[in-house]
Amino acid sequence: MPALPLTARLGITTRGHFDPRVSIVTGGASGIGRAIATKLAAGGSHVVVADLDEAKAQRVATGLGSATGVRLDVTDAAAVRELVRDTVARHGGLDLMVNNAGVAVGGLHEQLEQAQWDLALAVNLGGVVNGVNAAYPVMREAGRGHILNTASLAGLITAPAMLPYTTTKHAVVGLSTALRVEAASANVRVSVLCPGFVDTPLLDEIHTGGLAEGERTSMRRQIKLLQPRLITPEYVADKAVDGLRRNRAIIPVGGMAEVTWRLERYLPAVGRALTQLQATGARRVVPRHTAG
Repeated sequence: MPALPLTARLGITTRGHFDPRVSIVTGGASGIGRAIATKLAAGGSHVVVADLDEAKAQRVATGLGSATGVRLDVTDAAAVRELVRDTVARHGGLDLMVNNAGVAVGGLHEQLEQAQWDLALAVNLGGVVNGVNAAYPVMREAGRGHILNTASLAGLITAPAMLPYTTTKHAVVGLSTALRVEAASANVRVSVLCPGFVDTPLLDEIHTGGLAEGERTSMRRQIKLLQPRLITPEYVADKAVDGLRRNRAIIPVGGMAEVTWRLERYLPAVGRALTQLQATGARRVVPRHTAG
């Protein structure tokens, strides 16, 4: 393999060719995953839409045309490896791996149960690790490829009242940025997607310890207090593909993400003060649970 430019070896952002022939998108049956799969298919990529809901994944794939819908539990490392192997065998390679599947877990620390921590760690972090471990060796051997891991604005800033979620998303950012530097010498790119709050079904499926079913649905309203205008999945997909094309290490999406990330980086004292106000507000708006 010829020597790579210094910028590539250091993992520095550069605009480059982006034309994935074969892509896998986990969590691809709805929300951000579906929007990214749609965008990729429109650009000519054969997309493997992988999701826990096989029927929905197949419906999405049918609508995309050049796509395949499959069932995938991202917490099953062997199943993820098998999917990557099968994709390479059927289509001759893997150009883009989008590790997007995730769950939302919210609530104050005292309201959370161990099950919420276990779920977030298994899906949000373990699922990404499994996807990376399956796809990266294949791409390294091929000498090309791009991995996109979906994190969140909560992975870039201090985000109270959602500790399991923000913990796993910070971990995904750390994994992505560190692997990016390692992978540059093999001509494999790694990016991490960090949108603000997105208008997806995930907002209505937040796993919140200590809250009754009816109280969970109110989380969407509470989130809109923090970010009145939710981002659409299609907007996130546009920014994601543009970020991949530009080979950006971190792809923040939305005005809130751009501003708050930079605020916390360059004016940390102001960022911490605003976060403290957010935490105080969370104690007022998050429904409280008292044992009967």
